[in-house]
Amino acid sequence: MFGPRLAGKVALITGAGMGQGQAAAVLFAKHGARVIVADINHDAALSTVDAIRRDGGDAFATTGDVGTQSDVKRMVEDGVSHFGGLHILYNNAGVLWKDRDKSVVDTEEHWWDRVMEINLKGVYFACKFGIPHLIAAGGGSIINIGSVSALRGFTLPQDAYTASKGALISLTKSLAVQYARQGIRANIIHPGIVETPMQAPYLADPGKRASFEGATPLGRLARPEEIAQVALFLASEESSYVTGAEIPVDGGYTATGG
Repeated sequence: MFGPRLAGKVALITGAGMGQGQAAAVLFAKHGARVIVADINHDAALSTVDAIRRDGGDAFATTGDVGTQSDVKRMVEDGVSHFGGLHILYNNAGVLWKDRDKSVVDTEEHWWDRVMEINLKGVYFACKFGIPHLIAAGGGSIINIGSVSALRGFTLPQDAYTASKGALISLTKSLAVQYARQGIRANIIHPGIVETPMQAPYLADPGKRASFEGATPLGRLARPEEIAQVALFLASEESSYVTGAEIPVDGGYTATGG
């Protein structure tokens, strides 16, 4: 039985083939949204669509690289053509390559550029082609995924990732101010460490896992569904007076201040 929180809405979610994006896609569909599942991995996108349809929801898969303008344009246009509109733009796709993304002294230019293409330009492209459809729909919600890395310094750096997520904070606030009078809200979520395939290589180390858990006041890592629940709030009319906001979802990590 689907709830009414997103009834009649169309949501495009990037990176929806796994992890946080998949959790959000399934949750949004359960609350009545028709979901455009965008991912670079075609099989992963289809898997999410299948999971939604098994629960009686409606979803459409589209495949492309968010770091490529023509791919994003096509994914947005294909999804809007399929469902007839767009109301929610959830920029979830991102990469974290700790083996290649280190200090600025140690990171190769190629990897710096690639992280920026995916994590920052991907949001720019999605907004470039998605916002006109939100305006046409009479307004909507833009949800960006930042990171606690953009709020704190770390002795083990991932500088391209951190810089890209920091830039998203400024972009989110700019979008919120620019488009508020057209009924568009823009907010950013800052997850802490989440149990996702992207984090799996690092969490496989018991020492690192214990360190992450120990630094978090709640004493555990987040589940993808816990990030998705906050995104659901921002996508729904329940957050109708929330725009330009940063919401840490980190188990209290940034509240420690140390």
